Amino acid sequence: MDQLRAIKYFSKVVETGSFTKAASAFNVPPSSLSRRVSDLEKSLGATLLKRSTRIVKLTEVGQVYYDDMQQVLDQIEQSKETVRSYQTTPMGRLRISSMVGFGEKILLPLLDEFGELYPEIVLDVSLSDELSALGRDDVDIAIRGGYAPNERVLAIRLMDNGFIPVASLSYLEMHGEPSHVMELKEHKGLYFKAPNGPTPWLCYVDDQWHDVSGPAVAISNNGPWLAKKACNGEGILMSTRWALSSYLKSGALQEIKFEHPLAITQHADMAVYLLYQKQRYLVPKVKAAVDFLVERIKVGNER
Repeated sequence: MDQLRAIKYFSKVVETGSFTKAASAFNVPPSSLSRRVSDLEKSLGATLLKRSTRIVKLTEVGQVYYDDMQQVLDQIEQSKETVRSYQTTPMGRLRISSMVGFGEKILLPLLDEFGELYPEIVLDVSLSDELSALGRDDVDIAIRGGYAPNERVLAIRLMDNGFIPVASLSYLEMHGEPSHVMELKEHKGLYFKAPNGPTPWLCYVDDQWHDVSGPAVAISNNGPWLAKKACNGEGILMSTRWALSSYLKSGALQEIKFEHPLAITQHADMAVYLLYQKQRYLVPKVKAAVDFLVERIKVGNER
């Protein structure tokens, strides 16, 4: 048995929660991958995974083995990358994952410039709002919005990601501009749908949190479509300032300001983070991309 391959298969099953997804990642039949993992368990004399028709979970000893093997795999990967990093020219395929809105508005235009600076790097970019771990075999750099993740990765805070309420002048003239956050319950809402559901309108008043969401007229994970409906006067929209900047500059939408600021979560310090694994920074292509994006996004927003 190729034990190293079996360990990689086992780790991918844990990371994806599925034998089928793990097999797809390695482009092998699920039955073949399953046999390899079963052979690994037999060689260890222990059951590492609880299998059911719907989910795959680690056993207690499986969790211990998985944690130990991550250190081993990380060390092997780091050793490989150290050897590869002797070449000094950034080259090869660079895998980047970003949330959709940020990717379309900010990241992709910057990557066009980055591609001209480093023509030997092949950009492999995926845009998705689905929450995912920074897997060793999936992505080199990830850009995510929210609060600092609990992953074993380095997280660089790029910019603020707080949400603000906006509406068109026509909507405010027709329905009146709310002067207090509690009045929002009477206003039409356009809601962004995150992976865990529509983002609510929350505020902290009198030492407690309140949900002041108004009745929904549209819910979508497509920010530009919601912004268009807001410009058409169909309701109030909560979105990030960076996503709304062009609408605010043109006057198509106006920020509604309150004494008590609105939020979409009770977690403080919402931000956009650039994530990468520490050992990956040794690779020229990753270092070049991290340094470029931090300089252009983080430093640019601090000026």
